[in-house]
Formats: sequence, structure tokens, C-alpha cells
Amino acid sequence: MSLDATDILPRAAAPSAPATPKPRRAVRTSSFGYRFLRSRTALAGSIGLALAAGAALFAGQIFPGDPLDMVARPFIWPFTSAEYPLGTDMLGRDILVGLVYAARVSLAVGLAAAGLAVALGVVFGALSGYFGGWVDQVLTRITEVFQTMPPLVFVVVVVAILTPSVSSIVLGIAVTSWPQVARLVRAEALRLRDAEFVQAARVMGMGHFRIILTHILPNAISPVVVAGSILVASAILTEAALSFLGLGDPNLISWGSMIGSGREVLRTAWYMTALPGLAISLTVMALNLLGNGLNDVLNPRVSLT
Repeated sequence: MSLDATDILPRAAAPSAPATPKPRRAVRTSSFGYRFLRSRTALAGSIGLALAAGAALFAGQIFPGDPLDMVARPFIWPFTSAEYPLGTDMLGRDILVGLVYAARVSLAVGLAAAGLAVALGVVFGALSGYFGGWVDQVLTRITEVFQTMPPLVFVVVVVAILTPSVSSIVLGIAVTSWPQVARLVRAEALRLRDAEFVQAARVMGMGHFRIILTHILPNAISPVVVAGSILVASAILTEAALSFLGLGDPNLISWGSMIGSGREVLRTAWYMTALPGLAISLTVMALNLLGNGLNDVLNPRVSLT
């Protein structure tokens, strides 16, 4: 019996199948956190706002004492004294300490006024857009009445009637700011009230107010968040204008009141108005950047690279 060469030579081992790579965990590129970290404008605005908020929260630990105390001779110019790096005002008060403490009042007024305006706007806009009909007509007319009033003039009248204080300033700013939020929410409610998931909720027997809270508002919150950040910046500017006009709270120090006190010596000591004005500008810029960034983050059609 003859042997073939293939029977004598050892057979080559069959090639092994390539190892299947382990699947990597998918990154949720559509998540809010991922998109927020990819947005440079949102990050820049958040950092700027965090610095201002940190200074306001820890003002007492950074500079213990009363910011209205006279600590040195008047009119020390900035960067001429190591002890008072931003100088002193006409009464010898430390400007750096005043700026840090004033952040408390300015940010508190901005956040409180924007929060109240958003709350009023959401209620009016959601009810108007969801129910429609005569409810929409009445609430829309009320919104138009407040929207046609000159904002600053109306705030001045409200503060003058209620006497200047933080609460009256917050109320005046909120009353003139809520109509734009109401229009945004109304437009979203009109779009969502005939959606399939809302109709399914009605078929299931859900009440109107439960549908508004659980289906309409959660899907209409994106433009409200963006508008709220812009309203904070607008409220800070309005409070500064009121304090400049002498309608701020006389018992508290804010950036606007610092500008108002420095206008009398604007020609000889312009830094007294420039420094708090710079603080307002940087804070408002940070809030605008945050608002623009949130608009991109919450819009899935915008690609963040």
C-alpha cells in the first residue's frame, strides 16, 4: 500500500477565528451633560457666573467686617496701595470689599426677579396655550397690556409707590418681565396640546392640570431655561439703573449704588464708577454666554464640535 505525501506530513493547524472585541460602552452624545461640556460658550458663562456667585456667597469669609466702614483716607487710586488694591472711595471705604459684598444684592435681585417672572410667565402661557378659546383671549390681552408698558418707567413707578427696597425692586422687575416668558410657553403649549401623547393622556382620563404639569411643561422647558438666564442679566442691569437714579435700597450696597455714589466725582475719580460698571458688564456677559450656550445645548439640531 503506497502512502501519499499528504499522509506523512503533519497537517497544519486550522487558523483560529479572530477574537471578537469587547463592545465598548456607547457614549450618549445626546445627553445634556455631554453636550454642555462640549459647548464652549456655556462653559465660559458658567465659569464667570460661578466666580461671581462664589464671591457673593463667601464675602463674609473673604472680607470679614462691614463693607460700609471707613478704613483709610479717601480717594486712594487703584493699584497704588498694597493694602487696598482697588483703592477707596470719597468716604475712605475699600472698593474691593464693596464690590464683593455688592455682588450679593445684585445677584439676589437678578435671580429673585427672574424666578418670579418665569413663574408668572409659565402659569399664564401654559393656561393660555393649552385651553385656548376665551381663556387664551383674556390672558393674551392681559399679557399685551403689560408688554406695551415701558419697562424702566413702570419699574420706577412701582418702586416709588412701594418705597425703595429689595422686595419692591424685585416685584417691579418681575411684573415687567414675565410677558416674554408667557409668549414662549404659550407657543409651545399650542404646539403640544394636539400631540399624540397628550391625546393619549386625555383618553386615559388624566385631568387638564395634570396633563399640563406632566406633559406640556416638561416639553416646553428648554426655551424657558434660556429666557430665564437672560432675564437674570436684564434684572441686574435694571437694578443698577434704579440704584443709579437713587431708587435702590439705602440700607444695602449693590453695584448700581456704587455707580450712583461715584457719579458726583466722575471727573476726578472715574474709577469709582468704572470698577462696579466692569463687574456688571462681566456678570451680564457671563449670563448671556450661558444663555446662548444653553440654547445650543438644548437644541438637538445644533452640532457641538
